[in-house]
Amino acid sequence: MKSIALMRVRRAAVTAAVLCLSTFAANAAEVDLRGVTNDDLRDALRGGSLLVEQTLLDENQPSTAEILGAAQADYKRLLAILYDNGHFGGVIRISVDGREAASIPQVDPPSSISRVQIDVEAGPKFAFGRTRIAPIAQGTTLPEGFAEGQTASLSVLKNTVSAGISGWREQGHAKAALTRQELLADHPSRRIRADLTLEPGPRLRFGPLVVVNESDVRRQRILDIAGLPEGEVFSPEEIRLATERLRRTGAFSAVALSEAEEIGPGDTLAINAQTTDAAKRRLGFGAEISTLEGLTVSAFWLHRNLLGGAERLRLDAEVSGIGGSSGGTDYTLGARFERPATFNEDTDFYALALLEQLDEVSYFSRQFDLEAGIERIASLERTYTLGLGLRTAKTRDAFGENSYTLLTLPLSAKFDYRDDRLDAKNGYYIKADVTPFVAISGADNGVRSFVDARGYKTFGAARPVTLALRGQFGSVYGPDLSTAPADYLFYSGGGGTVRGQEYQSLGVPVGSDQTGGRSFVGLSAEVRVGITDSLGLVGFADAGYVGEEEFYDGSGTWHSGAGLGLRYKTAIGPIRFDVAVPTSGPETDENFQVYIGIGQSF
Repeated sequence: MKSIALMRVRRAAVTAAVLCLSTFAANAAEVDLRGVTNDDLRDALRGGSLLVEQTLLDENQPSTAEILGAAQADYKRLLAILYDNGHFGGVIRISVDGREAASIPQVDPPSSISRVQIDVEAGPKFAFGRTRIAPIAQGTTLPEGFAEGQTASLSVLKNTVSAGISGWREQGHAKAALTRQELLADHPSRRIRADLTLEPGPRLRFGPLVVVNESDVRRQRILDIAGLPEGEVFSPEEIRLATERLRRTGAFSAVALSEAEEIGPGDTLAINAQTTDAAKRRLGFGAEISTLEGLTVSAFWLHRNLLGGAERLRLDAEVSGIGGSSGGTDYTLGARFERPATFNEDTDFYALALLEQLDEVSYFSRQFDLEAGIERIASLERTYTLGLGLRTAKTRDAFGENSYTLLTLPLSAKFDYRDDRLDAKNGYYIKADVTPFVAISGADNGVRSFVDARGYKTFGAARPVTLALRGQFGSVYGPDLSTAPADYLFYSGGGGTVRGQEYQSLGVPVGSDQTGGRSFVGLSAEVRVGITDSLGLVGFADAGYVGEEEFYDGSGTWHSGAGLGLRYKTAIGPIRFDVAVPTSGPETDENFQVYIGIGQSF
């Protein structure tokens, strides 16, 4: 058995047959990479070579000193690539106009370079012989490549050590480390024997969270928000969660939690928190224009640290429907206060006030809401809310004018397992809202519920096809249609329900007029096909149902629409352009509808 040899530099000419892989021009210099016949290894060497990279530059051509520096750096880089592909007996020779690059002083580079040649003899490919890493924690999963007969890859060795250390850290051994490695090469059999020894170290518990910098957020509030479980067994996952809690407040532009170098008294480990405050105040404006909804203008003001405890206050104002055909002009004024980590590190408190006027096609509503509640962030994907609200409103619809006051108990649950919120390829999304309400005046007691469920699956890689499905289900239980709050009822038609049908064109007929329904079903399906890396084609079909009954029984009315769309991928999400036509349902005055936006339709 022999220990693995380091790079050997041959000054003699390579006598084996060579293959020219690529030739480029760089600063009047030609660069040849020769000697490897395996396509995958050749591509890996070419991709890792600084010399080859320099020759691809169209501008800022390298100087001779830069070419020489790249040549001398390539020895180590190319050797690492050989090791990573199981070639532990390779020979690399890099010559600059006939001179070995390693022998040329960097302080005295040639005045000109006309030719650089890289000769690589990869040598035989080695496989693992006997492999061992010990001790490993129970439940640790090692890379499949770390086994006898598999390619002896340097990256596999690194990943094996990383997996072994991570396994111990997940069980509380924060200072686990590699203490010995024995790698022996048997050249006749082309085998690498790997024997790795880990030292788990003591099982540690969390010590204090130490805030190491000044912040406008009070230190105690930083500790409360992070929620690091001092005294409990160390866990990398708890550090990740604490970091995420601090980031999602918005009060910090940067957050980093790091482990102390030394173990503290009683096998505890302090954690250092480094934060950078974000700008406290933010002012924003926006404008949108639509052929259907007209002009929308909006503005907001945000304070990220109102009381010194990372509290957020946001004020919003919006005017929409200016010059549109979806009713009259709508107005919204709102204020929302949020306090993170109020009851525990994952439960926030919120309070809001909202004044809103909705001048829709089939009804008019002016309402005022007050609400307070809690938001539970169970994970990055799961969120739950519970609130208590008071709503008072004046409405006008097909049944005439009405004023009502409700005591509400809004509940919601959201599960978001999409891989991309603006352009999902796989996963699912479900949001369920249930709002029981008690009528203080002007209405009857009841429950309004709404569920939005979406699923995504992508097939293929070269030209991917994504199947996207959506189902929406709504119900108003309790009051009759004539006494139900007008703004709680359901309509169908438009971009959010059935494309191709006019906005809110489907409701429940009341004489020569119509009102919303107490039950709603919306179904959508899309097939999204990638044409190029940035351009896609979409075919879609939507259907909507509105009924007078509390829950779907088929006695209401369906309508549908279908169409085609284009998607153009940008850094902020795909730009959406859809053209749809009605395919069934009550007659419509429009032959087609056009929808433009950012992000997929759902």
